[in-house]
Amino acid sequence: MRVERAVVEEGSEWWEQANEERKGWKAYLEESEEMIRPDGGPPRWFSPLDVGFRFNNSPLLLFLPGIDGVGLGMISSHKKLGRIFDIWCLHIPVMDRTPFTELVKMVERTVRSENQRSPKRPIYLVGDSVGACLALAVAARNPDIDLVLILANPATSFDRSQLQLLTPLLETMPGQISPGLPYFLGLMAGDPLRMVLDNTLKGLPLQNTARELTEDLTALSSFLPVLGDILPRETFRWKLAMLKSASAYANSRLHNVKAQTLILCSGRDQLLPSQQEGERLSRLLPNCDVRKFDDSGHFLFLDDKIDLLTIIKKTSFYRRGKYHDYASDFVPPTRKEIDNVIEENRLLISVASAVMLSTLEDGTIVKGLAGVPSEGPVLFVGYHMLLGWEVAPLVSRFLQEKNILLRGLAHPILFMRPKSEKFPDMSSFDSFRLLGAVPVAPTNFFKLFASKSHVLLYPGGMREALHRKGEEYKLFWPEQAEFVRMAARFGAKIVPFGAVGEDDLGQVVFDYEDLMKIPYFRSDIETLTEQAARLRIDASGEVANQQMHLPGIMPKIPGRFYYYFGRTFETEGRRHELRDREKSQELYLQVKSEVERCIAYLKEKRATDPYRSIVSRLAYQAAHGFTSEVPTFEI
Repeated sequence: MRVERAVVEEGSEWWEQANEERKGWKAYLEESEEMIRPDGGPPRWFSPLDVGFRFNNSPLLLFLPGIDGVGLGMISSHKKLGRIFDIWCLHIPVMDRTPFTELVKMVERTVRSENQRSPKRPIYLVGDSVGACLALAVAARNPDIDLVLILANPATSFDRSQLQLLTPLLETMPGQISPGLPYFLGLMAGDPLRMVLDNTLKGLPLQNTARELTEDLTALSSFLPVLGDILPRETFRWKLAMLKSASAYANSRLHNVKAQTLILCSGRDQLLPSQQEGERLSRLLPNCDVRKFDDSGHFLFLDDKIDLLTIIKKTSFYRRGKYHDYASDFVPPTRKEIDNVIEENRLLISVASAVMLSTLEDGTIVKGLAGVPSEGPVLFVGYHMLLGWEVAPLVSRFLQEKNILLRGLAHPILFMRPKSEKFPDMSSFDSFRLLGAVPVAPTNFFKLFASKSHVLLYPGGMREALHRKGEEYKLFWPEQAEFVRMAARFGAKIVPFGAVGEDDLGQVVFDYEDLMKIPYFRSDIETLTEQAARLRIDASGEVANQQMHLPGIMPKIPGRFYYYFGRTFETEGRRHELRDREKSQELYLQVKSEVERCIAYLKEKRATDPYRSIVSRLAYQAAHGFTSEVPTFEI
């Protein structure tokens, strides 16, 4: 897939997809009523009918259901996932008694057959609860097949779960009512009090919340017979026995699982200790990532707050070949995803109250981004503030004002699996990956320019973002040009920019030099730096001095962030000229000088901003409305 514009326009299929109503457990129950009718059939695959047109060469996704066996556990995601996957769901009839080992063989036959048909594409196994055991078992028996496992609340923790207590209860309870039904009902409906609280915190009127809750519970009660039909007494007894054997089977073969694995675990799983199990499996599986959802229950994929496609995009788990290609495998964020990322960074964006200036073709400085080129490829080259504070307000403003997604060239640590507990948690960088950040590398540079992207580059990298005391607004660029000839090859426009304001937010009081004097911190810094990917190992000077550490920062009464995009440098038609080392070096130094000029201009002009302090901005908004745009200095 070649992405010409990373953000699609309103009215497109992706926009509609982002705003479609989530289905959740109601649709699950409605459609299950049809699926569970006795037909005497064995376990089999079915493809959801509500999926749309797929991308070319979409990989196969096999959904392996949980204890219910219906196969509709991903119903909320069928349409979205159907755009990038060929989806098959496993349906196990209510009265079917196929042993777990036979289910393993059935899935294995499908995996081997489809792998033989398309050997260059991965096969995704999405397993829910006992389905996760099934996925692990198949992966263990087929380590040479390219499998990607996405496991929700794996039932490999059965021997430590409350489900074991239900077995003796089944033996003593009279009648045909399954004791699993109350559990199933509670898990599907969620905690009513929490639902009311969540909606109240969102600002919804309490009477509306109560009415919607009553309607939900009334609708749910009408489906009680369906729930009873999904897990009748003897079926529930059989499922518990199968869970026990499935857990033992998968656990005994974990050592042979080599597949790329993503474990999704809920914090409110009432049936399984899922978060503890996620941590255990992450230590045992060699190629495993974990994401935790503290407020979700056992049926993770039916939770209205969970979007499986978004999770796959955030974790860079989508690929159509042997390896993830950050250009061709990139799936653009939907509007809803963009809005969620902006909301996650709302505090910093609000506190920063960013002022953005840009330069028109005639050299006129204007407020806003009117002077920024709309058509790619464009390379934005700038100064990296302390800890990269400037990134969130910058990216969000481009999305809101220009509908442009800045594809950042980022340090590889944002994409690395932690090797120790002291390493940053991978989930901290999920939003960057969702919005198209890629590891800084020549091949990714090439692919982004080839797809006409708007690319964000900080030549100073980690050395600027983790600078020492007194080094605010000092550029740490390599001595030799790094990006000019690549930009010229594609005729990319180069837009230098400066950003100031970090010294209005905090001050470094304990830096790298201070930390290295303390043996405990020195050992940590050396270990983390050694484990992280090393960049510019052949470079000299401070730019090569990119040790992993976290400086001590003293907060200040917040000031304001300012961005200034300087004059655009054209490289169109200069490819042959800029092959010359001296010519490319000359342009490189011009770009660097322009960044320094932009920073100097902002530092001078912000001194005249009457609303530089958050106190004066709050006073202005109190008088004019808190959604009003706060003025700044005169240009």
